[in-house]
Amino acid sequence: MAQWVEAEVTENYAWHSDLCSLRVNVPGFDFIAGQFVRLAVETAEGRLQRAYSLVNAPGDSQLDFLLTPVADGKVSPRLHALQAGDRLWVSQPATGFFTLDEVPAGDTLWLIATGTGIGPYLSMLATNEPWQRFGRIVLVHGVRQVQDLVYRERIASWQQHYSDQFHYQPVVTRESHPDALQARLPQLIQNRQLQQAAAAQFDLTSQVMLCGNPEMIKAVRAELEILGLRKNLRRTPGHITVEQYWN
Repeated sequence: MAQWVEAEVTENYAWHSDLCSLRVNVPGFDFIAGQFVRLAVETAEGRLQRAYSLVNAPGDSQLDFLLTPVADGKVSPRLHALQAGDRLWVSQPATGFFTLDEVPAGDTLWLIATGTGIGPYLSMLATNEPWQRFGRIVLVHGVRQVQDLVYRERIASWQQHYSDQFHYQPVVTRESHPDALQARLPQLIQNRQLQQAAAAQFDLTSQVMLCGNPEMIKAVRAELEILGLRKNLRRTPGHITVEQYWN
């Protein structure tokens, strides 16, 4: 049964006015990269909670959450307004099965996200497991505007350290950027622009993780199934592992 731990905010880092990284001090917090917890705030209506994936590496004493406020939300605007020294509640243990130990073996690992769905991938890439298991790793981040491309320094360090193994591909739909593709992800797969940019293919040696907007997941999965890939289930291992992550 989940329990609650009271924790202190150490930083609210604003990427821009509607996107922040909320950092919280919880020493000794154990989890598997890709899992999530619930964050809660006390209000006149009682304790209100919402699920968020952990962005930090397992073993870090500072937990990191990437969040954007939902205009009519009861929890996310309150979390977005927290500052260093404020208190909130964190559920434990972490939970969820969007983890690499649920992903079968393969040659290429595609990590495809929209918006804040990039969070669990950053946690995974901070561990040794993906680098040891897969010969090629492609991180695809789809956003509306360039300002939504977060954690660029961290990603650049992986690009430098794993230059022959790792490819980062930003996709920005509403403005142009020299390093980014500019179209919807299903279209980029259908016309093979994504594969060409990443110098990698979607085939039966691929493993694909999808995290983000449910409509993106549905459309991208349909394109991948045309290419012969199938959803990964414990009883019938496949190639596509999904996490609907809408915030």
